[in-house]
Amino acid sequence: MEIRIEEASEETQRQLQAWRYPPPYDFYDGAADAALNPERFFEARDEHDDLIGFYYFEPKPPDLDYGLGLRPDLTGQGLGLEFFAAGLAFAHERYRPRQVFLHVASFNERARRVYERAGFRVVSSHVRALEGFGDVVFLTMSEDH
Repeated sequence: MEIRIEEASEETQRQLQAWRYPPPYDFYDGAADAALNPERFFEARDEHDDLIGFYYFEPKPPDLDYGLGLRPDLTGQGLGLEFFAAGLAFAHERYRPRQVFLHVASFNERARRVYERAGFRVVSSHVRALEGFGDVVFLTMSEDH
């Protein structure tokens, strides 16, 4: 699959807000509110110019937090590693971080396996209270250098 990454347009931001994932992944659903930092969002399009996902990068010099989301109907089809690796390569080229971190819900074993296959490992965990979902344990992962 060809993946083209560019700054997310306002139209893309609107589309992301409409995305709905099946439980238990539904707390990843698009927010009803506009993104707080839209300049940190990038859209991912395939060779047909279809929106297939997004990336989110939050610089924390000298490091970088990395977030991503694959379009709901594309999850579970074996596209995760390629999608993740494309965003990671983009992050390294654009931001030149010392280290990249990401945060994943502990129950999201499907995503965690992708990140581990890409060379990330769990370095810590924390709990976040999410409205409508209660306390959710998140794992912080980083590149294994």
